[in-house]
Amino acid sequence: MSVPHLDQADLTLKLSRDQEAERLKVAQDRLLILRLLLGGQIGTGELGPPLCVLFEGWDAGGKGGAIKRLVAPLDPRHVRVAQFAAPTHDEKRHHFLWRFWPALPGWGGMAVLDRSWYGRVLVERVEGFATEAEWRRSYTEIVDFERSLADEGMIIVKFWLHLSPDEQLRRFEARAADPTKRWKLTDEDWRNRERHDDYVAAVNEMFARTSHDKGPWTVVSAEDKRYARVQVVETVADAIETDLRQRGIEIPDL
Repeated sequence: MSVPHLDQADLTLKLSRDQEAERLKVAQDRLLILRLLLGGQIGTGELGPPLCVLFEGWDAGGKGGAIKRLVAPLDPRHVRVAQFAAPTHDEKRHHFLWRFWPALPGWGGMAVLDRSWYGRVLVERVEGFATEAEWRRSYTEIVDFERSLADEGMIIVKFWLHLSPDEQLRRFEARAADPTKRWKLTDEDWRNRERHDDYVAAVNEMFARTSHDKGPWTVVSAEDKRYARVQVVETVADAIETDLRQRGIEIPDL
């Protein structure tokens, strides 16, 4: 299994509007069939393994748009989208993984996490919200946590949406100029740009320490939003198909 690195991402990848529409339609139709199969709505009627898709990435990297396209073809009763920001005062009284358990899917279920437990080794590391001893031991805790979920049957798909600082700045400025999107931009977003190199180091170490056979990282080239959205949906569908084939589960051709 190869370990990704930000320097290896090809940010020149793009799709035209027509290319996006064509590939996205195929990928979404495929995902819908697979999701119905996992949920026991088609096929033998048995519940399939739980599916957890988590998103990390740069601010303005397009996580929201990618999640929107991912869940668009699905019945909202069959998928849960959970967003995680800074932990509350009460959540800080517990182990850092504690607050994520309620959002995790059971058999037949699907959950999409907008930010995740990886905040421990990203923002909490870079901004000093966790001690060095705390975030350093978190790599092992996270991998053990994910392996325990996978051993119970969970399919885990992990995305990092990557874009250049120049494209991020362009999107920040576009948000600042749009009254309907200005709320997405915070002082913290601007401040994080000043720590870009620190975050790059944290991200690459996160890949090296937490990309494993049960939960590999996929770096999405998000310089072009159209390409990123298609890659996300196609990758999730690929992960489901691969897992089902390994289990000997037949995928119906509808």
